Amino acid sequence: FDSSLPFQLSFINHRSRPEGRYRINIPRKADSYSEMRDEYVDMLEGQIAKSNNGIVRTKLITFGVTADSPAAAKPRLERIETDLLNNFKRLGVVAEPLDGRARLSQLHGVFHMDEQVPFSFSWDWLAPSGLSTKDFIAPTSFEFRTGRQFRMGKKYGAVSFVQILAPELNDRMLADFLDMESSQIVNLHIQSVDQVSAI
Repeated sequence: FDSSLPFQLSFINHRSRPEGRYRINIPRKADSYSEMRDEYVDMLEGQIAKSNNGIVRTKLITFGVTADSPAAAKPRLERIETDLLNNFKRLGVVAEPLDGRARLSQLHGVFHMDEQVPFSFSWDWLAPSGLSTKDFIAPTSFEFRTGRQFRMGKKYGAVSFVQILAPELNDRMLADFLDMESSQIVNLHIQSVDQVSAI
């Protein structure tokens, strides 16, 4: 990315639902051990959700261009997207562009992190319902009482901001953040600066 193209790296870690990757195969029976069996299944599902294997890690790159119109921006965006996908392919990394529905699904996952709320949406539903895309992804409520803490639905969170001015970025700090076994979102807003301007 050159200095005319700011971009964002997003790393989203959230706990998957236990049924997503592993299935507890203990059938229910109507006997004197049913309560103990149910308790054991709940404990196993909790352990799976808390384990490192229960964390889904999503990595996204977002970029945009300055243009006079969408028609002028489209060819440049497509060229950048093609270059990115080819670079990832050479590195042996599987990458794919997200369409509008996939982006909405990602936002729904962020707004309903660690909740059992499935994403349900179709473009055909917008016109008859009079709703917008925001109505399908928004949590039940937002609450911002302080500058750092917030509440989103039933989930509480906090935001931290670090500004780094450096000739290069080391990924050690990012790796330390992402190795934590908790639901979190790390966004890196990166603006490369032309060397002459930087000096």
